[in-house]
Order: sequence, then C-alpha cells, then structure tokens
Amino acid sequence: MSDDTIRPDDADEKAVADAIEETVAEPSSIEEEMLVEAAEIEELVAGDGPEHDAESDEAASAPSHPAPDDEVLAAIAADFPEVRWEQVVPALAPAQDEASVPAESVVAFVERVRDAGYTTFVDLCAVDYLRRAPRFEVVTHLVDTERPARLRIRVGAEAADPSVPTITGVFAGANFYEREAYDMFGIDFPGHPDLTRILMPDDWEGHPLRKDYAVGSVPVQFKGSHKTT
Repeated sequence: MSDDTIRPDDADEKAVADAIEETVAEPSSIEEEMLVEAAEIEELVAGDGPEHDAESDEAASAPSHPAPDDEVLAAIAADFPEVRWEQVVPALAPAQDEASVPAESVVAFVERVRDAGYTTFVDLCAVDYLRRAPRFEVVTHLVDTERPARLRIRVGAEAADPSVPTITGVFAGANFYEREAYDMFGIDFPGHPDLTRILMPDDWEGHPLRKDYAVGSVPVQFKGSHKTT
C-alpha cells in the first residue's frame, strides 16, 4: 500500500469497531420476535399453551363439509355428515352435485337419495388412480327426472383390498356394471348376487384396466420385402 492512501484516524476506527460489537452482541428486534414465536410454537406442541383445550382440538379435527346449495341434498347432508359435497361444472353440461361417500355408508346413502327423487340409475364405473390413496374409486350417476337434477356419487376403495358394498339391492340395473368393474379392475362388491366376470374368460388372470396391468404383445411375423430391379 502506498503512503498516499487515505486511512481513518484512530478515533474513527474505534467508533466503527464499537458499532460492530454492539450489533453482534445485541440481537435485532426481528430476531427477538422469531425467538418468541418459536417458544410459543413449542408450548403449543407440548400442550402447555394457555389456549390448549381437548374439546377445541376435537372440534378442529372434526371434518367440515359444506352442505350443497340444493335444498333436497342439503336435507340429506344433515343426516350424512361424513359425506363430502362439491358442485362440478362440466365443459358441455349443466352443473351437477357430487358426493364423496365412505364405503360403509354408500348403501344407506343411495337408498336415501333414491327416496328423495333420484330414481333413475344412469351408470356405474371404476377408476384406477394408481399412485393416489385410495387407489380405486367407484363412480355412480343418478338422475332426478322431475326437477331435473343429476348426482354423482364417488366411493373410494383401497389398493390392498378394493371393496365397495353392492347397490344392486337399491338399483338392480347396477348388476352388470358392478360385474364389469370387478372384471376389469378387481373391485369386490360384497352382497352382489352373481359377481363373476362379464367380459373376460372365467379363467383369465388379472384385471386388464388396472394401470399396472402388463400391456403384453402379440408376435407378428413379416414376410421378406420384395426387391425390385
């Protein structure tokens, strides 16, 4: 360094050093706030917080499923609090209500909506989401022709043992649809009067519409191409 370099005097150096020391020694207000928030979170997790209450925890963990706007379905929703409701709007169709129903409630739920006016069974199918839990889903469409209104019912089925109670006792027309879901996806329908394959041979192994089903191949032999001269 050359002699011409301008250096601060000793007093300035000491002032700068003292300012740096104070900054390091005393935490900023933001750091203090972060420490206080962390302590409050630890108290809440440990259950020592002043507002920790078992009843409030139970209420917070209880499912909250908004009732549908439809008056008929809103009355049904009051009796089936475990059902999750949603309104979907297809691109080329009117809006329709959708109910996600636990498997153990589906028969009673279908009976209730039938008695409420959804007397027309349209179809039933299965879906394989593969990497989602639950992996499978059974989807049923019903129609109230008087109002008119359409209802989609979705029931999940776990991958390990996919099973959904049959609704053939409510809608006999679901018989062949459930057999197809069993044949193609391997979903069991306890209570079904004749749960056998409907598309594949009885001795077929596996369920072809499962997403992890082997694609397979058919060997094809090609004749040698004719050469032109």
